[in-house]
Amino acid sequence: MNDQTNDQTNDQTVDAVDDSARTSGLADPTMLGAWMDSQGLAGEADPEVRYISGGASNEIFEVVRGGRRMALRRPPRNVPKGRNETMLREFRILHALNGTDVPHPEAVALCADESVLGCAFYLMDFVDGWTPMALPRWPDPFEDDLGARAGLAYALIDGIARLGNVDWQARGLEGLGKPDGFHERQVDRWMSQLAGYRFRELPGLDEAAEFLRSYTPGSYRPGIMHGDYQFANVMFRHGGPARLAAIVDFEMGTIGDPLLDLAWVLMSWPNADEDRSVTSYVDYGGMPDREDLLQHYAATSGRAVDEIDYYLVLANFKMAIVLEGGYARVAKGESDNPKMAYFGDVAIGYARKSGELARRTPLRKR
Repeated sequence: MNDQTNDQTNDQTVDAVDDSARTSGLADPTMLGAWMDSQGLAGEADPEVRYISGGASNEIFEVVRGGRRMALRRPPRNVPKGRNETMLREFRILHALNGTDVPHPEAVALCADESVLGCAFYLMDFVDGWTPMALPRWPDPFEDDLGARAGLAYALIDGIARLGNVDWQARGLEGLGKPDGFHERQVDRWMSQLAGYRFRELPGLDEAAEFLRSYTPGSYRPGIMHGDYQFANVMFRHGGPARLAAIVDFEMGTIGDPLLDLAWVLMSWPNADEDRSVTSYVDYGGMPDREDLLQHYAATSGRAVDEIDYYLVLANFKMAIVLEGGYARVAKGESDNPKMAYFGDVAIGYARKSGELARRTPLRKR
């Protein structure tokens, strides 16, 4: 499983860190085993627990008991405000996706009792697959076969097309978000969050905010949003052709506009005639261009994509604020995750880009 929130910012030069001390005791087998007993989960006694990965927001452990292989997802040791509620929200989305055609980890069990592990957490089935975040290169056949590699991009887009088309009301997700007035609330919602930790100027952000307040999307149709959709938050099945194994990390999931997930993918996606060597944590060589992905999404989802520029402004605006939140925690000494220190310059970059895009995108007045 993978948790690497906003790792479109991942720096390949960052040295690996020893996570053993940082994660010690976060998934105590004795406490976990007793709770699993109370839930009637498979097996007896203490489970086998192994740390898998961690990111800016959560920690992931492999849990094996009674022949069942699962993954445990929980907040970091210093639980940020609201993160326990986020765990409950994530599990609700995963549970709602059980039985749909959206690739995801099957939801197993949720623990809202913070006395067990010091936080809310949940178990999901372990996904047998791979994530680009865990590998230095594309696995075979995708490293050398650029035609096969292009399929990874289309599989990525298929994932959010399916997610956005789930009948969220029929799946019991009423009240997860507030789809009415979704776009009208975006600026105030994110600027309010920024106000809680803002300690410096982010050039371009105010200009983007003014643009977003004045624009009305013409074809908004609510659906399930992932909120941080990218290669870092999906897993693929082993071997070719490219097949999506699971969409993971739903901590920013809501009911909103799925086209914002599409923009989240595209905002840092380089075309073939652009520099693809230093853009992100993956090698984009052989990948389709942005326009190809736009048309694939439109054909697969049935949604119009002609207003994507508006969504790109909103995506960059939101990304800047989310990253600034992580960097602010580092600046204030409230985080023990060294990866967040690299969010500072990148947050400024996204803010500037949001302002630049706003200046050249024609307004559609509210």
